[in-house]
Amino acid sequence: MSNPIRPFLSDLTYEQIPSPAIYHAKRCLYDLIGTAVAGSQSRPAGMIQRHAEDHFSAGPRAHAVPALLGGNALSVSGAALVGGTVIDSIDAHDGQLLVKGHVGCSLLPSLVAVLETLDRPVSGTEFLTLLVAGYEIGTRCGIALHATVADYHTSGAWGAVNCAALAAHLLKLTDQQFEHALGIAEYHGPRSQMMRNVDYPTMLKDGSGWGAMVGISSAYQAAQGFTGAPAITVTHSSVATYWQDLMRRWYMAEQYIKPYPVCRWAQPAIKAALSISQQPGFNANQIDYLEVHTFHEGVRLFSGVPKDSEEAQYAISFPVAAAVLTGGVSATNVFHGFNDPDLQVLTKRVRLIEHTAYNEVFPAERWAHVRIIMRDGKVYESGPSQSLGDPHQPLSDEQMISKYRQLCGTVWDARKTQAALDCVLNMEQHTLDDLLGVLRA
Repeated sequence: MSNPIRPFLSDLTYEQIPSPAIYHAKRCLYDLIGTAVAGSQSRPAGMIQRHAEDHFSAGPRAHAVPALLGGNALSVSGAALVGGTVIDSIDAHDGQLLVKGHVGCSLLPSLVAVLETLDRPVSGTEFLTLLVAGYEIGTRCGIALHATVADYHTSGAWGAVNCAALAAHLLKLTDQQFEHALGIAEYHGPRSQMMRNVDYPTMLKDGSGWGAMVGISSAYQAAQGFTGAPAITVTHSSVATYWQDLMRRWYMAEQYIKPYPVCRWAQPAIKAALSISQQPGFNANQIDYLEVHTFHEGVRLFSGVPKDSEEAQYAISFPVAAAVLTGGVSATNVFHGFNDPDLQVLTKRVRLIEHTAYNEVFPAERWAHVRIIMRDGKVYESGPSQSLGDPHQPLSDEQMISKYRQLCGTVWDARKTQAALDCVLNMEQHTLDDLLGVLRA
């Protein structure tokens, strides 16, 4: 099978992209920016910046660029590594149900880093076109990988191929070099075991930072003649069905947005719990215990009292308890809330129960329901719940912008937050430099 990505990238124009896809691209863009801003205060963010300065600086023949939000100049692969890790450091970014992961996390910082090496301005329309292209390619890379291997790998595994494709296209590699760039990225992409980080939450997260770095490095290696073709998840006949609908089905409009900065698998349970705790007269102080009924992967999330932000973000009992006590789950909750004694007590009262019917429809659908038993014996029970933010029940523009402002407000002032949002919403009238000038001011 011939490579379908090269002609797609070469032929795609802004005018060919349906307006709903552009609309969703802007939503994902400012959501990713908000996530990066909130993530910039995390411990992993500072660590990865220092690591990249020490080990991924630009050589004498290479371009030096800052990471997405600024800082000391790095190599292009170093900037991609930092940007992807910072976004991944708080679990608030967009995702896609069928890939059980996240396209934008590795895509955005990698795309920006390579575009900054070009000796020309990049218009807003060109930037949006490439961003949409990356979501289309990345989603299909993820679907193809999940369909052809047994293990459940992190987003960095297939994100590396996506980042390599965009970089190889922008660097104007030959057809042969393009093939090798994708093959190198597929081979070296971090095929890390996602469920390991679910069972033992650490700063490894979804592998997106490392996937971004591998993808960019692969393109530059291929430009020097390094070989690695073929990329089986792109060119093998067994995956042709996943690529044949390019330009006909737009996965850009099928990304989900998380209402809360924790694992997507916990969000149906959060919604179910809120449907109870927000009822008039409900008193959280009188709870005896809570039952969360959800699918197997949701039950696998961390169930104890978190000792750090990583466990808080990959938890289910803690964010459910936070939602009941505080009316939601915020960046402040996942960075510091696990130190709250009341949250610790309620977290210990959450019981997790695997639900067979919810298992049967995962990953295309994620469901949960919650029972809350009070000390006086009264029982509250939610109906089956899916989280808001999925394509069939999206967050409203008002909800999206509120989330964005909450994330940015942990670091930026209101003026800068609004300036970045205005630039994204009117990207066609701006350049990439305009946007980066606001982000790095």
